[in-house]
Amino acid sequence: MRERPTAREVIALVTDDFAAAAGPGASGVGAAPAAGPDGPLGWAGYGSARARARERTGEEESVLHGTATVGGRPVVLVAFEFGFLGGSLGRAAGDRLVAAYDLARERRVPMVSLVATGGSRMQEGMVALTQLQRVAAATVRLRASGVPHVAVLRDPSTGGGWATVGAGADVVLALPAAQVAFAGSRVRPPDADPAATTAEGQWSSGHVDAVVPPRELRETLARWVRLLSGAPGPAPEPAPVPRALVAVGPPGTGWVAVGRARDPRRPRAGAYLDAYFDERATVRGDRAGGVDPGMECGFGLRAGRVVAYAAQDGSATRPAGFRTAARLVRLADRLGFPVLTLIDTPGAANDAEAERAGAGPAIAEAFAAIAGARVPVTSLLIGEGGSGGALALAAAGSTWATPDSYFSVIAPELAAAILKRPPDRTPATADQLRLRPQDLVDLGVVRGIVTPGDD
Repeated sequence: MRERPTAREVIALVTDDFAAAAGPGASGVGAAPAAGPDGPLGWAGYGSARARARERTGEEESVLHGTATVGGRPVVLVAFEFGFLGGSLGRAAGDRLVAAYDLARERRVPMVSLVATGGSRMQEGMVALTQLQRVAAATVRLRASGVPHVAVLRDPSTGGGWATVGAGADVVLALPAAQVAFAGSRVRPPDADPAATTAEGQWSSGHVDAVVPPRELRETLARWVRLLSGAPGPAPEPAPVPRALVAVGPPGTGWVAVGRARDPRRPRAGAYLDAYFDERATVRGDRAGGVDPGMECGFGLRAGRVVAYAAQDGSATRPAGFRTAARLVRLADRLGFPVLTLIDTPGAANDAEAERAGAGPAIAEAFAAIAGARVPVTSLLIGEGGSGGALALAAAGSTWATPDSYFSVIAPELAAAILKRPPDRTPATADQLRLRPQDLVDLGVVRGIVTPGDD
């Protein structure tokens, strides 16, 4: 069995340099009173166990913290040493974590956490467990300051370390086959599905943004640090409107507009994102157990500027997709990046599974995130604009349309059915709905129609 990499080996893997902070923690805010050699509980042998851990690992505690550079950018770095009592969290480890969060906030540089922990330290009892509250409070302060946090989940990432430092990060990366779970392997039910507690399982459930092989970790982490560093602040310039990828004139009828938008050869979100960004990285999942592959969200670099994006791919958007888009918009708003949304859906998914997953609340969440954003949101209708499922991603007063798109209160076929019209009246119904791009401009729903020459 291959030996688990040490904290310093992982630090060397992903950083250009690292300067460890001196002492057990520069902060100590909220720390428990000093305790004897066997800790706050007087746990017999605890002092000896710590001494052996120091001798074995060369570290003073289970958490290392300090400053580093990743991809040439300054960060505050935290790394767990699993060889020191299982990377467990106790009072001194909590001191170091709080110090790291506060230093990132004070210096306004990204925080990077390399997590490998078995949870809270039993030998310190509730004193250890309450470190999670301290970490949660530090997380709130970091978020309020608009400083990003990227976590890398190593093996294992369990217990309170996963439920605070790991899962509380803005972007969560994980190493392949890492154990990632709240419950450790020795306390899970005997019939628990092992696949659910792996990095891959957490990725499939929308709790991890990417599973990254060790050989790619340095580059991937550097990309995220580069994208999330140096936000323009609370009043950035709006994202430029993408140009159209087709050159066609205005559709003559509503039914022609519908046919163009439904054409399988029409450019989809991926083509627009590729044309718009120089590079991009994806955030995935709604952090509530769901993933919608038809909603792509992330951050991209365009002509030196970072823009967050949420893009529908033409499928019916599921509740997890709306929640992921809302998550993306809220994160961009907190970090100070403008947002681009690409609208393309026949509508929200309305099957029984979607209803059970909270289609209505998820759509409401997306509406609220965009309506409440302090950063500018730019929207482009690139295909079908089906009812509220499409409007949920549209910025009021800042939405444009491509010439091969349409927006409608309801699909023409469904409108005809509701009005008890025969199917052959569907094209006429489409005309009545005034859903063509030029109709939308006249109605004030969109600001204009983009062309291939626009930029």
